[in-house]
Amino acid sequence: MKRILPLFALLVILFGCGKPQADLIIYNAKIYTVNAQFDIAEAMAVKDGKILSVGSNADVREKFGAKDEVDANGKAVYPGFIDAHAHFYGYGESLQSADLRGTTSWEDVLKRITEFAKTHPDGWLTGRGWDQNDWDNKQFPSKEKLDELFPNRPVLLERIDGHASIANQSALNAAGITKSFTLTGGDIVEKDGKLTGLLIDNAVELVSNKVPSADEKKATKILLDAQKNCFAVGLTTIDDCGLDFEAVEFIEKMQSDKSLKMRLYVMLSDAEKNFDYLFKRGAIKTDRLNVRAFKVYADGALGSRGACLLHPYSDMSNKSGFLLSDIKHFEEVADKINAHDFQMCTHAIGDSANRSILNIYDKVLKGKNDKRWRIEHAQVVAQSDFGLFGKSSVVPSVQPTHATSDMYWAADRLGNERVKGAYAYKQLMDQNGWIPLGTDFPVEQINPMLTFYAATARKDSKEFPKDGFQMENALTPEQALRGMTIWAAKANFEEKEKGSLEVGKFADFVILDSDIMKATGQQILNNKVLKTYLNGEKVYEQK
Repeated sequence: MKRILPLFALLVILFGCGKPQADLIIYNAKIYTVNAQFDIAEAMAVKDGKILSVGSNADVREKFGAKDEVDANGKAVYPGFIDAHAHFYGYGESLQSADLRGTTSWEDVLKRITEFAKTHPDGWLTGRGWDQNDWDNKQFPSKEKLDELFPNRPVLLERIDGHASIANQSALNAAGITKSFTLTGGDIVEKDGKLTGLLIDNAVELVSNKVPSADEKKATKILLDAQKNCFAVGLTTIDDCGLDFEAVEFIEKMQSDKSLKMRLYVMLSDAEKNFDYLFKRGAIKTDRLNVRAFKVYADGALGSRGACLLHPYSDMSNKSGFLLSDIKHFEEVADKINAHDFQMCTHAIGDSANRSILNIYDKVLKGKNDKRWRIEHAQVVAQSDFGLFGKSSVVPSVQPTHATSDMYWAADRLGNERVKGAYAYKQLMDQNGWIPLGTDFPVEQINPMLTFYAATARKDSKEFPKDGFQMENALTPEQALRGMTIWAAKANFEEKEKGSLEVGKFADFVILDSDIMKATGQQILNNKVLKTYLNGEKVYEQK
């Protein structure tokens, strides 16, 4: 009898409630699983950071108990949003610099940088976000006023796309630039024999490389500030497109001590030291960090006329843009990346750049494959070249808010016919049947709601234009949601572990105030994230 009683007590402990225990149950919800059937569920159980069960309220709650139960009150639940193309570290850096987005003139830029300098009195003055296309005077600015305001302090102000900057004379002196000279893939702009301070594409690095690197304290703040803001908009995975290996090692350190929780898919920049590092070490894969890709840069941006076009710009007949490297470089890099079985992801904006890279991919990949090589942006594509994406299974990785930011002037740059092959997301999606979506933040804002709205309504946050921009290339709500979740995961070879709310996958999800699949216009744009969960842990809650 004495032996029977302890056994009975043990059985009571293990099966007393008759239910296996989960860590968390979400119920009374409208859960968009984004599985193959696009099923909608009511409840979900989470255990050890992964999804244990998905189904009806009755089914999940009868099967499992939980330490923590959350009544979603009928709110919509989605897989954690994935930004398939962004600059996570760069965004964090931008939070430490003057914010020049939304400026209405060069005078407005000068006013903001002067105010910023008052609270940041030491070292280089940096800022980002100006766009001359938003000003009444759409000409590029020059440095004279900066020289007057800051004669002895280096200033470098980056255009919104990161492909042009204005530097004052002190910054040019720090880089040893006293006159214009020819360089591949960039321009040091002069006017009347004098430096204007305007730097295009590869010329920017001549000065930006002189800006002191962040120390450990500042780098920690950069990453944690970026993480905080991203969690607040429902992002749980970010593709950081273009870092050096030293930044990856610092990210690893912060993730290992659990201070940095964000999941990151990092592409190393096209640099010999990065190739040597990853080829020697091999792909890096943990639950929160994935490094198996290289970011290559074919050309510049359309807004600064650095995008490489097949024919001259419609608004500047003496310019066609340029490739940032000799074509031989891209061929050699593609062969090298393929030989080591890594992923190649190439920034290509202009139709000439896209054609050049697609032809190189086609030569290396030799038809249908599952290497998932990507074209980042795929912004302007000649009609005859769309088929090259499908031919070699090339993934077009696009950012819908680029269309709604550029639509005001894109036809001026490209002409009415050529612009029809620009921002052609539906046409690109049809090539392989799927397409990952991102933002390119800090070029654009980080909010996934803007991505969803731009992809489906093809309008900006002011709901312009009334009938949408080139609506033949709009995505359906389901396609847009897949592009921000499961298709973005697939672009990273991560679709078996995230991107949908299915048993066995990471419990990364977001609860929204409004159902974006049913909402329209301002309902989508003003949507609020109520809670964000990563690995079953609540990492954000609306106050």
